[in-house]
Amino acid sequence: MSTSASRTRRQAGDGYVASGSLKQNALGVLGILFFVLSAQAPLTGVAGAAPVAIALGNGPGAPAMYVVAGVVVLLFSVGYVAMGRHVVDAGAFYAYVGKGLGGTVGAGSAGVALLAYHTIQAAVYGLFGSVMNGLTQQYLGWDVPWWLIALVTMVIVQALGATGVDVGAKVLAVFVLAETSLLLLFGVVVLLTGGGPEGLAPGSSFSLSAALDGAPGVALMFAVASMFGFEATAIYGEEAREPHRTVPRATYLAVVLVTAFFAFTTWMLVSAHGPSSSAAAAGKALESGDGASFVAGPVSDELGAWAGDALPILLATSLFASILAFHNSANRYLFSLGREGLLPHRLSALNGRQSPWLAGAVQTVIAALLVFPFALAGKDPVLTLFSWLSGLAVLAIMLLYFLTSVSVIVYFRRIGDTRKWNTLIAPALGAAGLAGAIWLIIANFTTLIGGDTATAVWLALAVPGALLAGIAMPRLSGASRGR
Repeated sequence: MSTSASRTRRQAGDGYVASGSLKQNALGVLGILFFVLSAQAPLTGVAGAAPVAIALGNGPGAPAMYVVAGVVVLLFSVGYVAMGRHVVDAGAFYAYVGKGLGGTVGAGSAGVALLAYHTIQAAVYGLFGSVMNGLTQQYLGWDVPWWLIALVTMVIVQALGATGVDVGAKVLAVFVLAETSLLLLFGVVVLLTGGGPEGLAPGSSFSLSAALDGAPGVALMFAVASMFGFEATAIYGEEAREPHRTVPRATYLAVVLVTAFFAFTTWMLVSAHGPSSSAAAAGKALESGDGASFVAGPVSDELGAWAGDALPILLATSLFASILAFHNSANRYLFSLGREGLLPHRLSALNGRQSPWLAGAVQTVIAALLVFPFALAGKDPVLTLFSWLSGLAVLAIMLLYFLTSVSVIVYFRRIGDTRKWNTLIAPALGAAGLAGAIWLIIANFTTLIGGDTATAVWLALAVPGALLAGIAMPRLSGASRGR
């Protein structure tokens, strides 16, 4: 446990003003896993990212890029888990980076982490509002503005977040199981029936020539983006049962399951369309403005019209689950930074369920401040809010992964750790892979955000801006301390 986490708390009129710890022994491996899978929104990743990776990347070879991305993230996870055995803190990234690279860089990484988690949640609010607008029109005949849907959802998410992490895990479990079950059922049916018009054709998706065809860098960029969220396992370390065992197991399990899910499901989609036709089909879906139809068509063909009708509903629940998961991640960062003195101490207030209620309320306000300027300007919630802020969040999180890998190497060399694989080789390989991913993201950032070059430049500059703002946090709060 972080040494700054006091075990005592005092009651005040507005709840518990505490520099205490979050609710302990509240989550097991599965509970943490559901938070991670919810943040990654598997259905959203398949319906949103896979068509772009196939159309603009390496076509039928896109499934191989999910495997490559999984290997890079798994290598990163080795050092991440090793550091997690030395530091258990709700502000995982800044605690890990600060441990190896010092308090200044650690504080800077906290600013980047806050940027990443708040912008990705705000982005998902835009997509969720758009999807729910379509559903309310289809089933109720109501044209409810997307921003009003987002506002109501913020209130619900705030309430669920304040009830405690164990309640949130149960809610997310239902949504995650529903969305993954439909896609896995589709994949198994395609597999057992021998694939689409050209068969299963594994060589068309997983051979070296298929992986390197077209623009593999673009496909890899979207595959890496789909992994966003797995690192949240360490954020829940304080609330986990036996964190030194639970968090590593949840981390490795999350990476393996997510990699296998995306690679398998994308392969089955390519097979259902036919490898030679998949890129054209994905491009046609994107040109129509409904990239999800690349997924909905084969799912309906294989499972029946009911599955096609269920898909938009499950997409909405997937997005809601993602919003709730990112709310919990972001408010725990705010809580931890308040407890450490990098932000106002009152952010460490806990309610009677040992949930960071004030940090949660601040997180909700930040979400509103990020979302509503797009509504006031009349911007499209998908083409601008979702696309711009999700691309920004991916770039920020990749930088955090890289800094953490470097910190792991430095820290364990400093203390004389002799485990070469866990603390040197795997983190170094992971850092190299992450550096390559960052380069690909920057080189293709305009494609990732679906915007123009000027917008891409300004968004990319927000990441070093957040790093500098994080470095300034201790000075502004009068708590310029090292870790």
